[in-house]
Order: sequence, then C-alpha cells, then structure tokens
Amino acid sequence: MATVVADISADANKMDSKPKAESEFSVQKLVDMFTKLNPLAKEFFPSSYSPNHDQTRQGYNLLTPNNFLVNTKPSANDNNPNNRRRRNNFTQGRRRVNGRSLKAQREDSVRRTVYVSDIDQHVTEERLAALFTNCGQVIDCRICGDPHSVLRFAFVEFSDEHGARAALNLGGTVLGYYPVRVLPSKTAILPVNPTFLPRSDDEREMCTRTVYCTNIDKKISQAEVKNFFESACGEVTRLRLLGDQVHSTRIAFVEFAIADSAIVALNCSGMLLGTQPIRVSPSKTPVRPRVTRPVSR
Repeated sequence: MATVVADISADANKMDSKPKAESEFSVQKLVDMFTKLNPLAKEFFPSSYSPNHDQTRQGYNLLTPNNFLVNTKPSANDNNPNNRRRRNNFTQGRRRVNGRSLKAQREDSVRRTVYVSDIDQHVTEERLAALFTNCGQVIDCRICGDPHSVLRFAFVEFSDEHGARAALNLGGTVLGYYPVRVLPSKTAILPVNPTFLPRSDDEREMCTRTVYCTNIDKKISQAEVKNFFESACGEVTRLRLLGDQVHSTRIAFVEFAIADSAIVALNCSGMLLGTQPIRVSPSKTPVRPRVTRPVSR
C-alpha cells in the first residue's frame, strides 16, 4: 500500500507541469488509483482498534462497510438538550428527596419535644431537665425568656415520643414557687452548632464564666458593652460582639474573670443598654480567642 501512495504523490507532482488536458486525465487516473486502495488495510485502522469485540460493550460500535471504530458513548460534556434535561431532573429529584428528609426530621423532633411555661426564675435548665428524667431520656433542655419573670418558658426534647407523652402528665407540678404547665410543642429546639460547643474541661469551665446577651442596640459599641457589665458585675476578660445587616439588634458573648460575676450578670436581663432592654442568659459556648492567620506575601 505504501508503494501505491508513493505513486500517487509522484503523479500529483507531474500533474502540475503538464497541460490542462493532461491534468484532467491525471485527475481521472488518481480517482481510479484511489478506488483500488484497500479500506481494510492496517493504515486505515485507529490505534485503539482491537479485534476483541469486548470494546463494543465499553461504548464502541463497528460501522460497516469499512469497519471503522466509532465511539458512541456520550461524553461528560455532551450538550444534548435531552441529556441536560435528564441531569437537571436528577438534581431536582435529589433536592426534593433531601427536602422531604429534613422535613421529616423536623417533624420527628417536634413530636419528641414539650413546651413548659410558668417557670420560676430560680429554676435552672439542669433542675428542669431533672424533673422529666423519669419520663424518658432528656437530650436537650432550653429555657427562654426574662429570668426576672414567671413568664419564662422552655423546650424539653426527649429521645423518643413516649418520653414526650409521659411528660405531659407532669403539668401542674410545683417547681420552685409555681406549678409548671406542660404542653405539646409546636416547634423543635434549634440545635447549637456542635463546632462551638466546649471541647475540654477548660472550655466547660469558661462556659460557667460566660453569658449570652441579646437585643443589644446597634448604636452601642463593644467598649460600652464591656463598661456596662464591668460596672455592674465584675471584670470582663473577653467579649465578642456580633451583628449583621439583617437583624435590627446585636448579640454578645461576655466572659468574666470569675463565675460569680456571670451569675450576677443574669440579673441584668431587662436593664436598658442604650435604648433597648437586653436579655441575658447562660452561654452554652465558650468565647474562643480569635485565630490570627499569617499574612501571605
């Protein structure tokens, strides 16, 4: 076959130096010579060809009559509208499944949670959770509201629905100076980000010295928040003031030098700081020092 190709090249070179009539004859001669080429010759087969027909199972089909191997397997960047539609439908379907799963988890959490109201201001979360230990395993207890008021309320979450149903029978139990009311909850307890929870005994000790303050006037600076708590409670060792453009107020985590100062700070709930009455509650997370990243050069 190499000899035939060489002859074709030689004839093509001669064709340039001949008159027009002879050139037309030479073109016809070339056509005749091309028809003699063998399509099954080795030079016509791609290097990926193998006589093993297993390749047809990997997305390759043999085309007749020349038996050229053609890859019919769709590529990852296939722009076929039908393929794009299939991929979009798969993604949307997966999102719907994830959405239904999250909704089912929330509904399950609500069924395992009770709402407790009329809580005495001296009752702690630990004491409230202890009231329900005979009903089932308590996995979370969250007291909310002004600690100076009997209008405080709480959410208690159990490990199963049986514990929540049993807890309803404890409505009217006197805890402190007032009988508590226990009702089925309409909401689940918003979980605390586990990455912020204490990781060691030292950080748990830090939590006993820390309070969580909300409803802080946006015009109040960090220095003013620190001066407020230091003048009323004691030395503040660390303070983190947080806020964004969405909420009208800010929050703060205030860490004191001693735990007694944090207990005193709880009595500051309801006091005016700027134009807003603040709300103070025990913190479930420590105030970790900020990590300074090295400046890249």
